[in-house]
Amino acid sequence: MNTTHDRASLDAALTELVRFFEQLSSESVSQLPLHYAADVRFKDPFNEVQGLAGVEHIFRHMFVQLEQPRFIVRAHLLQGRQAFLTWDFCFRFRRFDTVSLQTVRGATHLIFNDHGLVVEHRDYWDAAEELYEKLPMVGGLMRWLKARARS
Repeated sequence: MNTTHDRASLDAALTELVRFFEQLSSESVSQLPLHYAADVRFKDPFNEVQGLAGVEHIFRHMFVQLEQPRFIVRAHLLQGRQAFLTWDFCFRFRRFDTVSLQTVRGATHLIFNDHGLVVEHRDYWDAAEELYEKLPMVGGLMRWLKARARS
């Protein structure tokens, strides 16, 4: 395969993956094998799994735990076989008495294989600021700890 074809193929794979994330639903999780390799490695602040079944479980669990979860990809770039996305993850908590929309801002580092499938997916976001501070009871403590650390 020549470099031009590789770049075009990976650009297309990344564009499709961004579309997949932005349209992700409990039904479309079954389309993960179109974008991820069977032996994919996935890591975020709460999970670390290897294999497509583990990644699928994480995404399915998200739809059980949260109301109306959705990703808005703000930017993406591709260099070689690596991509970087910045995103907003919007949702409502199911377990807590809140109707307000929550937003977590984060980034994802992806590595593609020769077939344009993701073999490594690593999410980066600040769980303390983006999540814990928004939880009832825990939020106050987290904000207090943050203030103490700054003083």
